Amino acid sequence: MAFIAVYGTLFGVEPVCRVLQVAPSSCYAARNRQPCARARRDELLMAKIHEVWETTGRRVYGARKVWWELQAQGMDVARCTVERLMRALGICGTTRGKARKTTVPDAGASRPPDLVSRDFAAVAPNRRWVADITYVPVRTGFVCAAFVMDLFSRKIVGWKVPASLSASLALDALEMAVSARFRAGQAAHGLVHHSDRGSQYLSIAYTTRLAEAGAVASVGSKGDSYDNAGAPRGAV
Repeated sequence: MAFIAVYGTLFGVEPVCRVLQVAPSSCYAARNRQPCARARRDELLMAKIHEVWETTGRRVYGARKVWWELQAQGMDVARCTVERLMRALGICGTTRGKARKTTVPDAGASRPPDLVSRDFAAVAPNRRWVADITYVPVRTGFVCAAFVMDLFSRKIVGWKVPASLSASLALDALEMAVSARFRAGQAAHGLVHHSDRGSQYLSIAYTTRLAEAGAVASVGSKGDSYDNAGAPRGAV
């Protein structure tokens, strides 16, 4: 219809419709059709979103803070809608500070083989676990989250959410998983524990605890975005 609107003024609507094999009545109906309810609501929301971003947020608010401000003003709108409309407006928030890194590769540490090869599935419980560390956005900023997930049930079997990234963060999550799934003295034979190449997972303390539990360590390849594909970001 946009094509017909442009070239219809030059060659006439009906000749253009004839070439495109479009009924002229459909073109006229589309031209006179009123916007749907969603389009009208989007138009109003876009004006309000831009106002919040421009005035309250001073052009630094991202979708999350714009959404919070709209909620505070009593507007019932989903966060995903705010994100969609901000993309349509071509506006975004400002990122301050350095990028947050949860994985610090240890080039000098010995590395176990990759026993998973991107096959993030398991035939029974406690056969394959994946572990990861991520940042979870909260109203006051971010919190670190380490978790261990069983690939059979997709259940988080161990987690730790402290206020900052600590050396024992990953180990505490592992300890919780082992304690929850295995009774005292029961070994985790047949369990493959998969993680990325972060120094937290290649540390002596972590690998020793895996060995004590009877689990086998597996580490993904360097720079592989699928290292923890089975573990959803922000799962905890």
